[in-house]
Amino acid sequence: MTIGTSDAATELAAIAPPSTRVPAIVAAEYASRLDRARALTAAAGARALLVHTGASLRYFTGVPWGATERMVALLLPVAGEPVMICPRFERGSLEADLTIAAELRLWEEDEDPVALVADAARGCGPIAVDPLMPFAWTERLRATGAALIDGTPVIDGCRMIKSAAELACLAEAKAMTLEVQRRAAAILRTGIAASEVTRFIDAAHHAIGGGGSFFCAVQFGRATAFPHGLPSDQLLAEDELVLVDTGCRVHGYHSDITRTYAFGTVAQEVHDIWDIEHAAQAAAFAAAAPGVPCAAIDDAARAVLVGAGLGPDYRLPGLSHRTGHGIGLSIHESPNLVRGDRTPMVPGMCFSNEPMIVVPGRFGIRLEDHFHVTDTGAAWFTEPQPSIDRPFG
Repeated sequence: MTIGTSDAATELAAIAPPSTRVPAIVAAEYASRLDRARALTAAAGARALLVHTGASLRYFTGVPWGATERMVALLLPVAGEPVMICPRFERGSLEADLTIAAELRLWEEDEDPVALVADAARGCGPIAVDPLMPFAWTERLRATGAALIDGTPVIDGCRMIKSAAELACLAEAKAMTLEVQRRAAAILRTGIAASEVTRFIDAAHHAIGGGGSFFCAVQFGRATAFPHGLPSDQLLAEDELVLVDTGCRVHGYHSDITRTYAFGTVAQEVHDIWDIEHAAQAAAFAAAAPGVPCAAIDDAARAVLVGAGLGPDYRLPGLSHRTGHGIGLSIHESPNLVRGDRTPMVPGMCFSNEPMIVVPGRFGIRLEDHFHVTDTGAAWFTEPQPSIDRPFG
C-alpha cells in the first residue's frame, strides 16, 4: 500500500482484529510476581511493599484503576497475605478486577486510609514505598512511626524484565499499531487536517482491537521539528514531511511507533537527515545485548550523529532527548536509553529506539520501533522503516 491512494471509509472497512488474540496474564504469573517482589523487598532491607494505584498495582494485582484522591493500595508483607486498602463503596468493583487472593481492609469516606495502612503494617518493620505514592500520604504514614524506604528497586526490579506472556502482549499491540500506521498513510491527501488523521487512527485502533489510541501525534511540515508537535491543527500540503507517532494497548501493554515520510517530493537535505536518523536507529539496535549498560545504546546513536556533523550532546541540529525508554504497562518506564543510566541490559527488557534528529524551526525526523533484549542481542518487535518514500516496505 502506498501513500495517499485510498480513503478513510475504505481503510476502516478493511481492518479486522487478529484471528487469534493474545491471552491475558494468568493467575500463576501474578503469584510469581508477588514472590519476586517479596524477595526483592527483603533484599532491600524492608519487610513490606506498599504499591500505589496505577500501572504497578495492575502489574501485581490485575486491578487496572488510575489514581484518584482516594487511596487504593496494596500492602505486600514479605511474610503473610497481601492486603488491599480500598474505599468500602468500591468493594464490588475491586473484587471483580482483583486477580490475587488478598485480605480487604476497607475504609468509609470519613475515615483515614493511611491509618488502615499503618495498622496493617504494624509489626512488619520497614516499608518499601512505591515512588508514585503521594508525598502527603507517605509523610502521614511516617508520622505514625513507620520506617519507610524507597521501593523503586523492588518495583523496577520486577517490572523491567518482561515474561513471555508480556512480550506477546507487547508484540500484538505493536503489530496492530504498525498496521494502523500503514492505513493512515493511505488516506493522506492534500489539504487533509492533522485532526482528521488523528480521528481515523483512533477509529482504526478500535477496529483492530486495540481499544482506541492511547495517544496520537500527527505533524506536518515545520511542526515535525517539535518532538511533541504544536498546539494548532495543520493542513497537509503537497511535497511536505509527515510524522505520525501513536500507540494502543493490549491487556494494558503499550505500543508506541513513529513513522516519518515524504508526502510528494521533499528536499535532498531532508533525505540526507532521514538517512542519518535511519543509521542512528540501526546503530542503537546493534549495540544492544545482555550486560551492556543502557547508556551505551544512547552513545551508539549519538556517535552516528556526531560523525555526520550533528550535535554533539543535546545540541541542535541533532538529538535533543534520550534515544529510548523502557515500555510495558507504562508507556515510559525504567530503564532508559540515556547517558548516565548504567543499568545492564537483561533478556526480557523492552525499549523504544527513537534517536530523533531535529533541525530547529524547519523539520524533524523520528523513526521509532521497539526491541526486546534476547540471550544473544536484541530482536525487533516491528521492522524499521526502509526509506523516506516507502514507510512500510
